[in-house]
Amino acid sequence: MATKELLIVFVKNIKLGKVKTRLAKTIGDDAAFEVYKKLVAITEKATANVEVDKRIYFSDVIIESKWEGVPTCVQEGADLGERMQNAFNAAFADGYAKVILIGSDLPDMKEEILEEAFLSLEKSEVVLGPAEDGGYYLLGMQKDYNFIFEAMPWSKSNLLQITKAKLDAHQVGYSLLKTLNDIDNEDDLKASSFYTYLTQNILSLML
Repeated sequence: MATKELLIVFVKNIKLGKVKTRLAKTIGDDAAFEVYKKLVAITEKATANVEVDKRIYFSDVIIESKWEGVPTCVQEGADLGERMQNAFNAAFADGYAKVILIGSDLPDMKEEILEEAFLSLEKSEVVLGPAEDGGYYLLGMQKDYNFIFEAMPWSKSNLLQITKAKLDAHQVGYSLLKTLNDIDNEDDLKASSFYTYLTQNILSLML
């Protein structure tokens, strides 16, 4: 352990027909596949120079060519909450004092956002990055708060609201980062900052 801070990245294995399935329903598997490849590349760039330890959790199998030199694992758990909880629990068991987890579907993810998140954990026990769809794109904690993962409406529009209510009920202080748009469906895609790029470079695959 080089630092007391750890950044966890959850990544879906990039397989045709297996990534961005809600998006693929309207733009097709090929275009969704290319969109997700671009999102993963953005995530790699955003995390590359953040000076903390990192762990990459793949959904199915470790891909050695991605995130070279960074420890990699496979997600374990029956649902997203259990997989996230297991990743946090392992990190805190290894002695980390600040742990942040992000996904890999954010076109606006930047190094500065991650640095701000770690700074937020100096004053708050939890930090959340709100997503425009009512969920969150980032979760950071100073210690295990396993109640955050129990009986939650994953992928629903009230996830952030219920998470904040649980934190309030347990008297756990939290900070909020700026709201970002994660890409789950075509509406998210059209509202994103890189839709023009996609239209010119990737979505032409649909035509």
